[in-house]
Amino acid sequence: MSDQRPNFLFIMSDDHAAHAMSCYGSRINQTPNLDRIADEGMRFDNCFCTNSICTPSRAAILTGTYNHINGVTTLSTPMNNTLPTFVKDLRASGYHTGIFGKWHLGQGAAHEPSGFDEWAALPGQGLYHNPTFIFPDGDGSRRESVHGYVTDIITDMSLDFLRARDAEKPFFLMCHHKAPHRHWEPDEKHAGMYLNEDIPEPDTLYDEYANRAAAAEAAEMRLGTHSQPLDLKTEIPRDLPEMQLRKWAYQRYIKDYLRVVASIDDNVGRLLDYLDEAGLADNTVVVYTSDQGFFLGDHGWYDKRFMYEESLRMPYIMRFPRGIAAGSVNDDMVLNVDFAPTYLELAGLLPQAQMQGRSFTPLLRGETISDWREAMYYRYWMHRTHHNVYAHYGIRTRRHKLIYYYADPLETAGSLAGTFSPEWELFDLEADPYELNNIARDPANAELVAALKADLHQLQADVGDERYRLDVD
Repeated sequence: MSDQRPNFLFIMSDDHAAHAMSCYGSRINQTPNLDRIADEGMRFDNCFCTNSICTPSRAAILTGTYNHINGVTTLSTPMNNTLPTFVKDLRASGYHTGIFGKWHLGQGAAHEPSGFDEWAALPGQGLYHNPTFIFPDGDGSRRESVHGYVTDIITDMSLDFLRARDAEKPFFLMCHHKAPHRHWEPDEKHAGMYLNEDIPEPDTLYDEYANRAAAAEAAEMRLGTHSQPLDLKTEIPRDLPEMQLRKWAYQRYIKDYLRVVASIDDNVGRLLDYLDEAGLADNTVVVYTSDQGFFLGDHGWYDKRFMYEESLRMPYIMRFPRGIAAGSVNDDMVLNVDFAPTYLELAGLLPQAQMQGRSFTPLLRGETISDWREAMYYRYWMHRTHHNVYAHYGIRTRRHKLIYYYADPLETAGSLAGTFSPEWELFDLEADPYELNNIARDPANAELVAALKADLHQLQADVGDERYRLDVD
């Protein structure tokens, strides 16, 4: 008798911001196939990462633990593949498991995918065109170039896995796209999109970083000013005044970004169509997410890393006809460390003792969890490396966000030298949703700051992290 537990199709892109998906109300593009997942399932409006950078977020998803626990704090700290993960538990319980695409948790025998029956991984970031993949080969691995466009290839591999699966077993498939990570290279099919139109600009494109911590102005990821010719496919007219250059660079950047997203959307449609054709849709949990958010010209930036909303927020949509009402929307605060225990519970398994996330399975049924979190903890460790973003941590509640730029490398692997004076930022997300007005130094907010600091320190204690030595009550 076949195992009737649900199948899982987990699709994750890299750097795909929620506000570049039409199911989240995007002003700049349409994603009809991604919208199918949201329309036929649940859209989560407050899903957040605990560290907005690729490698740490992926480790948090697999292990269900914060990065100071799993040891993957920066891009320079690869994940030890002997760590327990939810995929290993699923495989041990009878699931057929596979992952194809971006791994980005390290290379070599100690860091390649483990817990998977089948896998093929891009080395590092991988290439958009004719990419090399790492394949398992006996007790080791081999590299082989594959002709074609990377988003199509990863989908092809995923479909091959589904077609050749053991139908007596449930499956857990991770389809991990490289796109839309920079440098953005569209395929031929989508290269002509947006040629004769201007994409609407974000409201904060011309941010001048006034009334904020020094970290905002110090960050080196301004469109135009810090863009590379490889990003924009042309030489950059750096003699233009900064705001004119920012306006010019935005159109070139965002069009290529949206073109590679369009390829993802098409390929998600291929996977959804296969589930329908194979009669698998009703018993398959389909998830689409990204490893973090991304600045789409917001604050004049590209990239991520900051605790600001566009970077902190992850898209997360989930379809399961047997367990989720179509067209549902949830606004509870869900984190990437919650994914692992949720998938285990849906598969009838208990979460591992060391997991720090919490299953949100009741939320899928439309239930209220009386003691669900009302605040979340974030930490970015990678001080100044890549775009000069200062190390920081903070707390986000329903209404407020308190960020502490401790701005110290703390001998963290993957950080650069240079310690700066610590600063606090406080934002009222209701009055100031774009996070332009730091109110931490306003004497009228002294009690609020003190209360949020206490809550922040409690969250740190709860997850076992340590506050910075100058962060005093």
